[in-house]
Amino acid sequence: MKLADPTIPEPLIDRLPLSVAARYPENFAHFVHEEKVIGKEKWTIDLGRSNSLLFDKLFSSMFTDYQVVDDGTDIRDLPIDAYVEPTIDAFEFSVPAQSQTEEFAVWIRYRIKIFDPEGNQIANWPISAYGKSQTTMFGNDEALRRAAVLAMRDAAALVILQMDKATGISKLSAAARATGQPPLSAQGPLTTPDQKILQTKAIEDSNDDPG
Repeated sequence: MKLADPTIPEPLIDRLPLSVAARYPENFAHFVHEEKVIGKEKWTIDLGRSNSLLFDKLFSSMFTDYQVVDDGTDIRDLPIDAYVEPTIDAFEFSVPAQSQTEEFAVWIRYRIKIFDPEGNQIANWPISAYGKSQTTMFGNDEALRRAAVLAMRDAAALVILQMDKATGISKLSAAARATGQPPLSAQGPLTTPDQKILQTKAIEDSNDDPG
């Protein structure tokens, strides 16, 4: 099943004064998860286009200048403050037959890597998000799709609220660099894969717009 655009409300935040480029790796822009539940049918979830749409909206709302570049682009040739690369580390789901409930649940672990204009990695931020949906409100396919969308919205909320605090990306702005602060790359990554993963969760709201 393919997900529709995981619509998120327009973030009510001030944009960071940054020129940012992002690249979406193949396994992010065209992410497909297939799994056969023991004794049950095979499930296929295609997140690819939805991932790109979600992060396009997020980053364009967070930074004063934002663009997506392809694999052949050398970021060192771009007049940018930062380069961002989101990926998916893991995707899991459960169906009612497994959980012995009437719920479909989805877990997604994203990772956002941030680089300075010279290509030095300055942050490696893992994000774990969760969403669930009741089969009593939707059919099985729609309930699973809904749970995946809620998990993606959950990740979006965390990015909006925590990204600068967790990664220090605002320190790459031209104004911050002009103060003579040492490069973030010289201080080492702000987060590592071994550090605690920030996690939130999204629960089905019967009044929520399924968009």
